[in-house]
Amino acid sequence: MRIINVKDYQEMSNRAAGILAAQIILKPKSVLGLATGSTPIGTYDKLVKLYESGDLDCSQIQTVNLDEYVGLTRENDQSYYYYMNKHFFKRVNINKNNTHLPNGMSLDKEKECVEYEALIDSLGGIDVQLLGIGHNGHIGFNEPANNFPKATHCVDLAESTIEANKRFFASASDVPRQAYTMGIGTIMKAKKILLIASGEEKAEILSKALYGEITPAVPASILQLHRDVTIITDNKNLHS
Repeated sequence: MRIINVKDYQEMSNRAAGILAAQIILKPKSVLGLATGSTPIGTYDKLVKLYESGDLDCSQIQTVNLDEYVGLTRENDQSYYYYMNKHFFKRVNINKNNTHLPNGMSLDKEKECVEYEALIDSLGGIDVQLLGIGHNGHIGFNEPANNFPKATHCVDLAESTIEANKRFFASASDVPRQAYTMGIGTIMKAKKILLIASGEEKAEILSKALYGEITPAVPASILQLHRDVTIITDNKNLHS
């Protein structure tokens, strides 16, 4: 595990984008696992700037997103499909046919999960998986639980996650209660993992994940067992 401490959010975003850009340059047909939320926005902005300056070609990459809300159409401005188009896909020369997210409107949840997992396998697996970390230690929407889910699945969101996400909706009652998410096993199969975390409020959970007991009660703690993990954080209070 490699931990990179940086001075602020901007430097964290720059370093993360640099790692992803290097992956694309070295392997133009890379499969990137992508994340949403507020933390990766700066990373996507930096990748867009690299593209606009002529230093990055995204035309051959494939992307698979970690998760998607159940019950939101792709046109809904709170869906992760909408988020990815707004912050990244529409701003670079990516082939839209090569961008993949779970279908939040699928009527057969089990079938959707099986097919998404099969899709990832058909692409040859994920070269680099970008992650954030939730206040309760979740990665993707893998909430604290009694076990580590192996494959893509439909999850009931924890109240703490609903509370954290309600700022994006008109009210807490509008926040979806379920989401599709890659399983812990799916994430751990990625060749490389890049986790970014910003802000002092993430210090305690990040310390538990990186230095504490490996337990499904802190889903991100499983990353201690991955062979190639890079953590980039502007947190000055991270400690073992």
